[in-house]
Amino acid sequence: MYSIITRYVFVVAVMPLLMASYAQAEVSEKKFCVWDPVGKGGPVASIIKSMTPKAIAWGVNFKLDVYTDEKVAANDFKAGVCDAVVTTDISARDFNAFTSTFSAVGAIQDEQETRALLTTISNPKAAKLMRQGPYEIGGILPIGPVYIYVRDKNIDRIERLQGAKMAVIANDPVVSTIVRRIGGSVVPSSLASLSGQFNSGGVDIIFAPAVAYNVMELYKGLNHGGGIINYPLLNTSLQIILRHEALPEGFGQNMREYSLSQMDNMLNVVKAAEDEIPENYWISINDEVKTDYDNYMRESRLALRDEGLYQPLALTLMRKVRCKYTPANTECVLKQE
Repeated sequence: MYSIITRYVFVVAVMPLLMASYAQAEVSEKKFCVWDPVGKGGPVASIIKSMTPKAIAWGVNFKLDVYTDEKVAANDFKAGVCDAVVTTDISARDFNAFTSTFSAVGAIQDEQETRALLTTISNPKAAKLMRQGPYEIGGILPIGPVYIYVRDKNIDRIERLQGAKMAVIANDPVVSTIVRRIGGSVVPSSLASLSGQFNSGGVDIIFAPAVAYNVMELYKGLNHGGGIINYPLLNTSLQIILRHEALPEGFGQNMREYSLSQMDNMLNVVKAAEDEIPENYWISINDEVKTDYDNYMRESRLALRDEGLYQPLALTLMRKVRCKYTPANTECVLKQE
């Protein structure tokens, strides 16, 4: 009897330790390359840090390595230095043609369309589209519409953009093609030099989200008669990219669903940034000019699709999202995308 009791006490005492040890063994340590232009204390790094407790529950303990240069972070991820990376959708083109097309010009135009798109791709039924080769999209975090910032408020229509000097980050082939289609002049730029080029007058036009207004002090370039065309050119995002074979099965789906749950927080940041911009800087355009922009952007999407720079299935999905809310539009009948 004494022996049985002793064994029972031993099992009760030791079992929690064994379980804790087993649980510890099930959590693997991986490296996460995080691009944040501000550095370790920046907003992107903070978002990723907030995800780490969830990742541990899914079997991965991420060690964050923060980069201020997006290209270096993406290249280190390609080289296998890390098993996850967060970049803009521009760099995401190297890892997933489908999700990187979500920033197509004029394809997603407002918050309700953003919600519908991200909810759709976060469904487990869309999981196969999230993988391309060894890479998997582990979540998309919206950072809002990209607007056209001009140093001269008179540059508010498509035809008035012709001949203007426009900054293009990292010689982005998509934006470079769009600028040339407009008849503008491509000026190579980077995140580090963008604000200086605009604020000093080195370029006439830049493309940037509202969050850049204060962070990059773009008001300095708007102070002398400039403005922001109050019509989104495109919507942009941060994309989390994983090396799926290095992570537990189902990890990517868990992270996509968690990223979706953070959408309201991200959109609140975007709205707050837009509210910070003084009303006098916004350039309102009439319905006729909006129609001109819509037509131009649709033609650009089709041309860029035919050139292989936009993924056709992604364009079709976004057209269906738009037509869900505006079924009377001509594009919903033509179904060119």
